Amino acid sequence: MSEATAVPSAAPAKPKRKRYQSPLLLALLPQVILFVSAVVLFWLSQKDMAGTIEYWEYFVPVIALISLISGWSQSYLSNEVRAWYLIKQVVHWGALFALLYVANNQGLREAIDAQQYTIIVIYLIAFATLLAAIHMDFKLFFFSLFLVFCAYLLAVPADNAVLLYIGETFGIDGAQSKTLSISVGVAVVGFIASTFVLLSMRGALLTKRIGAKRKEG
Repeated sequence: MSEATAVPSAAPAKPKRKRYQSPLLLALLPQVILFVSAVVLFWLSQKDMAGTIEYWEYFVPVIALISLISGWSQSYLSNEVRAWYLIKQVVHWGALFALLYVANNQGLREAIDAQQYTIIVIYLIAFATLLAAIHMDFKLFFFSLFLVFCAYLLAVPADNAVLLYIGETFGIDGAQSKTLSISVGVAVVGFIASTFVLLSMRGALLTKRIGAKRKEG
């Protein structure tokens, strides 16, 4: 006589929670690096314009790398082919590298003084960053404007109309002598604006990924 042996069934495994996005603090880190680095470079440029030219140039690959990583999500939102996105990034920042190379090796750097050359480099970086913001990663938009602001302050260190306007608007006495403090404040405003863009994109990204997951199910 055979007896049926009861085999205890294993408890069903709980489905792992799908993580759709990186933590917010980690997502904010690239913007922190950009704005803090720009403020530090601006401060160093005020003290020694000639000595910081190389630092601004070394800053370009940092911006390019952050643009490449940060813009990946935006390319997903726009249903862009990833290979095409990578090609655009390489061509875009490669063009800026080429311009800086030509400027350094075709006599432009020696033809003008350190202040003029540094300002030109910052404006080139700002323009390239603005184009990257428009075409690949809108989070860089406010950072590009901040770079323009820094370049303008360095170009017009005395009787700066923007500083006068900021001083009159916000009641800052001696605004002309507080360029670093005001630049920090503008950087904070730019960072906050970039954060709102980031949060908006994260919301849109999360919605799209959840929708795609439901369609698959």
